Amino acid sequence: MSANLATGAYIGAIILFILSLGGLSNPETARRGNLFGMIGMALAVLATVFGPRVTAAGIPWIVAALVAGGAVGLYAARVVKMTQMPELVALMHSLVGLAACLVGFASYIDTSHPLAGAEKTIHELEIYVGILIGAVTFSGSLIAFGKLNGKIGGKPLLLPGRHWLNLAGLLAVIWFGRAFVMAPEIASGMTPLLVMTVIALLFGIHMVMAIGGADMPVVVSMLNSYSGWAAAATGFMLSNDLLIVVGALVGSSGAILSYIMCRAMNRNFISVIAGGFGGGAPAPAARGDAAAQPAGEVSPISALETAELLKDAKSVVIVPGYGMAVAQAQHTVYEITKLLREKGVNIRFGIHPVAGRMPGHMNVLLAEARVPYDIVMEMDELNDDFPATDVAMVIGANDIVNPAAQDDPGSPIAGMPVLEVWKAKTSIVMKRSMASGYAGVDNPLFYKENNRMLFGDAKKMLDEVLGALKA
Repeated sequence: MSANLATGAYIGAIILFILSLGGLSNPETARRGNLFGMIGMALAVLATVFGPRVTAAGIPWIVAALVAGGAVGLYAARVVKMTQMPELVALMHSLVGLAACLVGFASYIDTSHPLAGAEKTIHELEIYVGILIGAVTFSGSLIAFGKLNGKIGGKPLLLPGRHWLNLAGLLAVIWFGRAFVMAPEIASGMTPLLVMTVIALLFGIHMVMAIGGADMPVVVSMLNSYSGWAAAATGFMLSNDLLIVVGALVGSSGAILSYIMCRAMNRNFISVIAGGFGGGAPAPAARGDAAAQPAGEVSPISALETAELLKDAKSVVIVPGYGMAVAQAQHTVYEITKLLREKGVNIRFGIHPVAGRMPGHMNVLLAEARVPYDIVMEMDELNDDFPATDVAMVIGANDIVNPAAQDDPGSPIAGMPVLEVWKAKTSIVMKRSMASGYAGVDNPLFYKENNRMLFGDAKKMLDEVLGALKA
């Protein structure tokens, strides 16, 4: 393939990636956007493999790597459950960071194209920054993976003087960067490069460990942005225009998404990085036992009573959360939705931007269950409608329906926009127990007069509700 043809293929791939991002911004066009992205990636890979920079001797190695990586991807696609998607995304981000680090070191020790003067300095700066971003992304994403799958607790690790530690690490990175660029040969430059890599790995660990469980959706989008900038840095190291553009697209879109997530939690990006919000999973309390509820008394409800309320309702809003994902209850939710709509009930879904463990988590689950897109609505579209809603049903959500965000200025989630389900005529909260949410903040909603608690596994309870509705 000629250089001009490869460049044309790259331009086509870039256009497809832009169309992919545009399609993914709306649930109704998400499948088409995904298809555009896959076609663009296939075009980019083919143009690179058969382009002028790859020799015939290198093609078998590349094909072997593609087959190995494709096999791992196919296996993951078959065995990974939808509830495991957040940690899978974090793991994929870590691989992008690792790739940036490996490419950086390989590019530094490559002597086939010797450089000198300003060109050499610029190339070494590209290598240094690329490895720095890649190492932070790699270690930070691994910690995020551990937090999301429960191997690491959600409670933030706040070391004494952690901000001073971060500042010291930054100054050390700058100092060793100067030593790296001024090194006269590869051997003498390798030491400051390795030291910086270790500092960057430690910073990635420290940064994500200090971020509380409630901020994990922001962490996922933030690491997505980092992985994009790591890919862009790799593009500079390899002089690959496609990687630079695509990395910039991913990095900037991830940064915008992080900003949206922070606004949805009334947080600023710096406060998320500083950590401290979200104390992790609290100790479980006894089910419905009033003696175990220091904040008030709760009113339990049965699945049969829940079905009766839904039968009599004219307007229903369902608010899904991570509990629905864990219980894999989205398909039963769809069956209930379908049945109620056939009976003439106006039923809609209220989606909070940070519901679940990653951006768009609930939308993905509901789309998988074939819930119609037109009844899946954002928080701002529904909040004014709750006073006219007969039943607001909360499935495994907690912090995103907590009235303390509006009523308690001293609450850790004060000012966070929430779904105002307590304004409905009756709210029903489905939970396994009275334990707090992922942020570790108690929820006064549970004790309101018009609220009912449906305790138990969401899938089991909803199956009982569905059976009662069909009876």
